[in-house]
Amino acid sequence: MSDTAYVPPKVWKHEAPSGGQFASINRPIAGATHDKPLPVGKHPLQLYSMATPNGVKVTVLLEELLALGHTGAEYDAWLIRISEGDQFGSGFVDINPNSKIPALVDHSGEVPVRVFESGSILLHLAERFGAFLPADPAGRAETLNWLFWQMGAAPYLGGGFGHFYAYAPEKMQYPIDRFTMEAKRQLDVLNRRLAEQPYLAGSTYTIADIAVWPWYGELVRGNLYSAGEFLAVQEYTHVLRWANEIAQRPAVIRGRRVNRVWGDEAEQVPERHQASDLG
Repeated sequence: MSDTAYVPPKVWKHEAPSGGQFASINRPIAGATHDKPLPVGKHPLQLYSMATPNGVKVTVLLEELLALGHTGAEYDAWLIRISEGDQFGSGFVDINPNSKIPALVDHSGEVPVRVFESGSILLHLAERFGAFLPADPAGRAETLNWLFWQMGAAPYLGGGFGHFYAYAPEKMQYPIDRFTMEAKRQLDVLNRRLAEQPYLAGSTYTIADIAVWPWYGELVRGNLYSAGEFLAVQEYTHVLRWANEIAQRPAVIRGRRVNRVWGDEAEQVPERHQASDLG
C-alpha cells in the first residue's frame, strides 16, 4: 500500500496521461479525432473489429452461423487497430459513437442498420438468423440472463482485474486485491452454474456461451492476462470442462483468428473477406 494517501481534487481535470499500455488513447471526451471513412466490402454484413474478447464473440457467432448453412451470414471483417486510435476515425464513430469495437453494419435491408455493443450484435444476428437463441420463452430468458450477466460482469474482469494486474503502470495492492476477489467470485458463479448444466442456458449451446467464452473461457485456459496460476483457475473444474469443449468447435477455432494481429503468425488473420481467408 502507498505511504501517501491520494486526496481527490474538488474538480477533476485531465492534466496528464493516466499511464499504462493504453494511455495514449484514453481521454475524457467522445467524438472523432480524425477524418477516416470506413471501407465497405461485398457482403451484407460489414464488421469493424479486432480480436479482443469482445471482438471474438462476433466472429465466432458469424462462423457458427456459416457452419449451420446460413449463407446470408457471409461477412467482411475489417481490422480496427484500437492501440492506434482507429476507433476514433469519423467513419467508425458514425457507426459507434462510443468508439469501442466491435461495430457492425447490416446492409441486408433497404436501409443499412448500425449495430454496436457486442451483446447487441449477438442478439441482432441470433434473431435475424433464428439460431443460438431458443425460441421458447424460458430458454430465451435464460440465454438473455447470461448474455447480460456477461455484459455487466466483464468490465470488472477486464477494466478492473485485467487493467490493474496486467496493464497498470505500477502494481497496487488495493485494486488488485479488490478486483481479484470479484474475478474469482464471477468464476465461482459460472462454476456453480456449469456444475448443473452443460451450457450456461441449459442443454443447448447459445449466444450466452459465445459471449462468455472469450472472456472467462480464455481466462481459465491461460490465454487472457497470463493470470491462470494467480487466480488458481484449476479450482473451477466445470468452467474448465466447458471452456475446453467450446475451444474445440471448428467455428470457434476459425472465429478467434479473425482480426488477430498478435501471437502465433499462423493464427493471425488480420482481415477476413471470404471463407478461404481462414485456410
